[in-house]
Amino acid sequence: MSTNKVRTTLALALAGILVLVTATAGVVWLLARDAEPGDPELTAYAHGTSVTVPPFRYCTVRMQDCRQGETVFLEVPTGNPLQISLPDALVDSPWELLPLYVRENGELVERPSSYRDHPADTRALTVPSQPEPGLELVGVELQVMIIAIDEAGNEFPIPHAVWSIKTA
Repeated sequence: MSTNKVRTTLALALAGILVLVTATAGVVWLLARDAEPGDPELTAYAHGTSVTVPPFRYCTVRMQDCRQGETVFLEVPTGNPLQISLPDALVDSPWELLPLYVRENGELVERPSSYRDHPADTRALTVPSQPEPGLELVGVELQVMIIAIDEAGNEFPIPHAVWSIKTA
């Protein structure tokens, strides 16, 4: 085989590969462009374990197209904090954090906080597993609130998105 034929064959093979790569890249770009963004997810971490937390309930701000998920379990041993990372979509949202604790006698105790209790642009939250002796963390909800209006014109906050973590 002459050198010219080898070069021609290599050039044609390279051109074919280039066309295939370009076509694949185009298809991937089209699929990515038309893909709907997913619901925001939290990342929760405790004692060396990290989990992704999809929404337990997620609705549009008009309370339409609601989707129901599940509570995520993450073991949080006593003495170790639960750390929650907020995605960019939630950093500037009016969120409420609802840690739920249980006393030794079975009494449930909430220790709520909100975006107002933290510095602006907070991206991570730390929840103590035992803020005082005899009080153990059993779960946490993070809620993003909207203002609703009832038939009488009264305004009140309701969650349009909720993430749920069971810790015990």
